[in-house]
Amino acid sequence: MTTSAATVQIPRSLFVYAPLYGGLCVLAGVLGTKIASLGTWPLLGPLAVESGIFAFLLLVVISSAVAELFGRDMANRLVRFGFVPLIVSMILLVTVIHAIPPAPFWTDQDAFARLLGQGARMQFAGLISYGTSQTLNVAVFSRMAGSAGGDGGRLLWLRAWVASLLSQVVDTLIFITISFAGTGVPIVEIMTGQIVSKLILSTIMVPPLIYVFVALARRLDAK
Repeated sequence: MTTSAATVQIPRSLFVYAPLYGGLCVLAGVLGTKIASLGTWPLLGPLAVESGIFAFLLLVVISSAVAELFGRDMANRLVRFGFVPLIVSMILLVTVIHAIPPAPFWTDQDAFARLLGQGARMQFAGLISYGTSQTLNVAVFSRMAGSAGGDGGRLLWLRAWVASLLSQVVDTLIFITISFAGTGVPIVEIMTGQIVSKLILSTIMVPPLIYVFVALARRLDAK
């Protein structure tokens, strides 16, 4: 007696992009512990941004590329699956910092905990802002592509750029508000600087990278 089962064919690009997306979800939080300088800009003055934006913009590009190639539903599934590595990494960090004692000869526990030990409020803010902004990015990108599910690549850079701009604004508004509302921290000033910095990086990074990731996916799937 033989049993046959349907073979699930996963496009090679999804096989590559899905774990990359999950890894970047975790890395964005780790990189966010460093505040990076973007230099001094005319009219704007000195700008700084948390370094996690570099990983987060890659998340935006990957989800947009998946939406372009495989549709909005697949991109939204990728965003939802991103919660898994996020939550697991949070649990592991809390466990390693608070439940597992450091070795007697290791003297960097305080620095380790200070850099990676986000409070519960900021962790919750990160989850909410991630899910909302990434879902918005996919929705705006797909909406601009039209109900037909794409326009053959026409204005790909513009769709990715606009979706990224909106998602970055929403991400910052949600994260800063949940993290610092009621604490006395000047959230308006923080939001303004972060939003301006993120919009500049979105303008520089997203338009060229969306073409790179779409082209790479098509090349992988053509093999």
